Parts: sequence; structure tokens; C-alpha cells
Amino acid sequence: MNSDRAIWASLPVPTLIIGPSDQIVDINSAAEGFLNVSAKSVRDVPVWDQIAVNDPLEAAFERARVSGTPLFVNDVDVGSGERAPMQSDLQVAPLVGHPDHMILMISPRELAGRMTQNHSVKSAAKSAIGMAEMLAHEIKNPLAGITGAAQLLSMNLGAEDLELTDLIVEESRRIVKLLGQVEQFGNLSVPDFQPVNVHDVLDRARRSALLGFGAHMKIVEDYDPSLPLAHGDPDQLLQVVLNLLKNASEAAGESKGTIRLHSYYEHSFRLRRADGTGQSLPLQIEIIDDGPGLPEAIKGDVFDPFVSGRENGTGLGLALVSKIISDHGGWISVTSIPGRTVFRISLPRAPKAAQQSQ
Repeated sequence: MNSDRAIWASLPVPTLIIGPSDQIVDINSAAEGFLNVSAKSVRDVPVWDQIAVNDPLEAAFERARVSGTPLFVNDVDVGSGERAPMQSDLQVAPLVGHPDHMILMISPRELAGRMTQNHSVKSAAKSAIGMAEMLAHEIKNPLAGITGAAQLLSMNLGAEDLELTDLIVEESRRIVKLLGQVEQFGNLSVPDFQPVNVHDVLDRARRSALLGFGAHMKIVEDYDPSLPLAHGDPDQLLQVVLNLLKNASEAAGESKGTIRLHSYYEHSFRLRRADGTGQSLPLQIEIIDDGPGLPEAIKGDVFDPFVSGRENGTGLGLALVSKIISDHGGWISVTSIPGRTVFRISLPRAPKAAQQSQ
């Protein structure tokens, strides 16, 4: 029996045992993390009250129970009251030795898709950085000459013509500023890893936002006070959170909106890379806003350089966010519908030796 419990606890995908009346009998550790609940709190709860699926499954589930055959459902959105839906595959099968009991396995597809996307983002970012480094010097020097010439001309012009030279100066400075942002994207230093209290980072970002770009927003704290220290660079993580808060504030426009800063621990979250290595990323930070959501046309590409949903946006903010989190060995993903956009950051714990030295 102990061996059975060990196997049950070690299953890497969220798994539930469902009783004859569709009530939850038990869930494994991965399911606790996925649903953000404890096994004790959901025992005897109707499974369809706890799990939200965008495709009616009750009838098919019952047919599988009656016939004693497995059921496979692909590409459905699975969520709960505690988390946004995530595209997943479902596997349902009778539980051998337990009549009318079923086992339900949830296989999120987010990581597989984002691994490919993350590789593409890095490739695109590398190309963008290389292009910027090659062109920045060649463009900045002529722009400085153009700006200086326009300013000299303006000294002997009337009011009507001054408008034209002012436009030349203003647009030249805008291009220099854009090149500076691209160069910053490429020149970001290697993270200075140390134990980090993510709540300190979130608090610093919240205070900064409320004093500036997010003054019109309501920012709500929803923290897990028992969250252990993260392994990261506090200044770079602050830059990540500030960028995400700024995006949410700008998306809301002049209207007031609410941003929720949510932290929690998901011990089952583990990232496995293409080379076979893996890393546990149990510390979760979510920046949740009630704005209009991401434009449908860019929803799948928001972490690519030069992709922006705002007029005159550079499209570098989220690409920089993705690069910083990737350099931390972490993970970032987004789900977005009108009224709810969730950026989720997953980070590793600080090594125990480093925590003890603090």
C-alpha cells in the first residue's frame, strides 16, 4: 500500500480519482498544484464543480464508466476557480479493482507549445540584437548631424518654418531613443543571483506604479505569506514586474482598472528542457488585470521582439521580460480574454545553503 501511495504521489501529471457519483475521491500532488487546492478540501466535491472544461464531458464520461473503456479528449481548456484555463489533453480510464471508479489525468499542453515559442523568441531576439548593434552606430551619427543642422537652421527661420525643423529634431530624438531601447535589450547584464523575497519585489513595483504610470489603477495584493525565497536578481525581477504593471495600466487607458498581484507555491511545476535536463519552478507570481485583453492578432506572439498591440509601441517590453525570465531559468506564460489577462511567472527556489546564509 505504501508503494501504491508513493507511485500515486510521484505521478508527474495532475490526476484525480472519481467516484460513482462523479465526486472526487482523491487527487495527487500534481493535481493539488494544478488546481491550487488541497486534496482534503476537495474530497467528496463534485468533479465538475471543481474543474471547468470548455467542452461538455459529463455524458461521455458516464459512457466510459458504463462501458469500462478509456476516453481521450484533446485540446480542451481546463481551469478551476483558482486559475485561468489552460489548454490540455484529458485521459479517462476505469480504475481497476474499484467498480464505477474512474481515473482522470490532465496533461497541460502549455509547456510544450511555449518551449517551441521560447526557442523562437530567443532566435528572433538574437537577430534583433545583432541588427541593432550593427546599425546603431551608423544611424546615430547621421541622426546627430541631422538634429544639429535642423537646430542651426531654426535660428534663422520664421514661426511657420520652425514647426518643420522642430519636427525633424523631435523625430530624430525618437529614433535615437528607440535604438537605445534595442541596445538595452542586448546589453542586459548576467543576473546577480541571490535569495530574493518576491513580495519585496512586488511591493517595490506596486509603490512605484501607484506614484507614476499606474496612479489611476487599483493594485491588490494577494500573497502567500509562507512563500520561500526565490533564486534571482532582485533588480532585474523588479524590471520584469514594472514592465508588466505598465502594460496593464496602459491597456486600461484612462478608465480605472484593477491589477491583482498573486503569489503561490506549486511544488509540482517542473520545466523539462529539450536536452533532457529539468528544473523545479515552484514559486508562482501572477499579474492579473481586468482590462480589454490582448489583441487576438498578436496573442500568440506577445513575447516576440517588435510585436506590440499599442500604437507607437516598440514591442520590446515583453521581449525583454521574456529574456530576463529565461536568463533566470524560469518560465513566463500568458492567458488572456476580455476582462482577464494573466501573466504567470514561475521561478526556482533559492538553494538552502544560500537561504541559511541570509
